Amino acid sequence: MQRAKITACLAPLVFQGAHASLYGESNLNHTCELQTYGGLLLSTQFWNTYTGRESEDQLLPQNSWTLHGLWPDFCNGSYTQYCDLNRQYDPVPSPNTTTGTPSGVPVPPYTGTPLSNIIEQYGKYDLLAYMNKFWIAQSTPNWYLWAHEFSKHATCFSTFDTPCYGPTYNSTPYSDVISFFTTALSHFAKLPTFDYLAKHKIVPSNTTTYTLSKIQSALEKESGAVPYVGCSGPRYNATAAGANSLDNGHTIVSEVWYYFHVLGRVQDSKKQPVGADINGGSISSCATSKRALRYLERAPGSVRGSSGNYELEGVLES
Repeated sequence: MQRAKITACLAPLVFQGAHASLYGESNLNHTCELQTYGGLLLSTQFWNTYTGRESEDQLLPQNSWTLHGLWPDFCNGSYTQYCDLNRQYDPVPSPNTTTGTPSGVPVPPYTGTPLSNIIEQYGKYDLLAYMNKFWIAQSTPNWYLWAHEFSKHATCFSTFDTPCYGPTYNSTPYSDVISFFTTALSHFAKLPTFDYLAKHKIVPSNTTTYTLSKIQSALEKESGAVPYVGCSGPRYNATAAGANSLDNGHTIVSEVWYYFHVLGRVQDSKKQPVGADINGGSISSCATSKRALRYLERAPGSVRGSSGNYELEGVLES
């Protein structure tokens, strides 16, 4: 899905006497303790119905959405990407320049050790198992998605800069990578989208259709603010049900992006929800007509069984 330009910002915000991260507010000069690149934090999730790598045992979790990523955005809806090419681990950079335009700096494809191997080298076997459970790529090995999210987005967070890990970073490289992965999963675990929707009787179905406003209302009530809801698939006015309609939104629910302002380090998970619509920006790519949306069941053979210990506690730490 193409990233939407969403404007969402507040006036200067204060949490318990400390300033939250806001666009342009870097006067504290503590970039390791305060996110200073951008003003918004996005925790984003996928609803996919297959992986394309089922034969490789790359499967989707039961009754859970999967993690897409953790992103820093500016308050005007823009964002930076691939901010440190010395930490470029993405085998298939997308876009392939730092600006997404021909005039940008080329982003060279990574050809080194898979990040999954590096996680193992650090002895983070439980973390790796959790990532392979809930952070699932489509049509590529999972670590491709992890590497893409780190290289494109984590390098643009000030609190994941390598100097923040002190003088021992050279002897323990990749500690920033491990830290980002644990942080992204920590935010994800606090946003159980499947449960949010199921609580309001919105569950995957190949026959039932849903209305965008009902989905938005459920997610807003459970998470504290209205998120961005993304859809893929045919446009409503290209379907039989939407023939002659002016509604050209997409019809298959596929993504949710939760927006926050952050207190201090992103790693500390102290944040306040903000609505994706706070300044009137786009809050969905989905059709708005009544019962225009499909929230599809996962394909047979694409879901992992419930065996195994995948509890978050004890696996993730800042």
